[in-house]
Amino acid sequence: MSHHTLIVALGTRRYRIERPFGSWPENAGFVTDVAADARGHVFVLLRHDALTQADDPRVIELDQDGRNVNGWGGQDIADSHLFTIDSQGRLLVVDRDMHEVINFNAGGERLGALGKRGVPHAPFNHPSDVAFSAWGDIYVCDGYAASQIHRFASTGELIASWGEMGMGDGQFGEPHALWAFDDGRIVVVDRIQNRVQVFSRDGQHVQSWDGFYRPVGIWGDADGNSFITDQTPNLHMIDAQGTRLGRCRPVLNGAHGIWGMANGDLLLAENSPSRITRLVRIEDQS
Repeated sequence: MSHHTLIVALGTRRYRIERPFGSWPENAGFVTDVAADARGHVFVLLRHDALTQADDPRVIELDQDGRNVNGWGGQDIADSHLFTIDSQGRLLVVDRDMHEVINFNAGGERLGALGKRGVPHAPFNHPSDVAFSAWGDIYVCDGYAASQIHRFASTGELIASWGEMGMGDGQFGEPHALWAFDDGRIVVVDRIQNRVQVFSRDGQHVQSWDGFYRPVGIWGDADGNSFITDQTPNLHMIDAQGTRLGRCRPVLNGAHGIWGMANGDLLLAENSPSRITRLVRIEDQS
């Protein structure tokens, strides 16, 4: 057990690094994302090779203290990538290589899906991330082979799609992750172009942010701040106007996913080594 205390800063905010957070039974998968529900229960998404490894649980549920509560999804999810949770506790899981975004309740019951399972271009071609919005629409990054963003109604109908391969505004290399803010901004992380683009809810380009090395994951707070991980590895905090408030190095090799808790803590999903790191919010510095 290490006796070192590691503290990182994002602007005036200070966090104590705690890792690993949580534990679960031995599993063939490795950590790819993390999210939490309104109760403070933490859900860990695990990725594996569906053709060579056992179909053990792909979603692990932990209580607020990191104790294992439940595990499910092995029979339903082939290629876990990223996921999100809404205020009612529904989980939308991106099954990347099955070209599907699956809707589950918190207990693992499949409620429906976006896309046609196992069929490319219907409409997804290896999607990467998904976000709920305050106005009810659902946004999906179609990042690995389509370079598009899709907008769906809450009932599942495709409303619109935007984007294509390229370097210009509204074009993408690999839109890897996204977040829908309550003010109507859709913030999209483009990993291979080392930038983040901001759009209106209907897909109009607003601005672009740079200063990243292969940005990967994003989570947004109620104040409109974006918390973005990259493969430096850094964690960036950027306000709603695009000003970088701070950055830090909280993990060893980068975090593929990120989520914030109601108490101000941040959870980071690390692939290598496979684990969750918790950044425990401590007293801010003026």
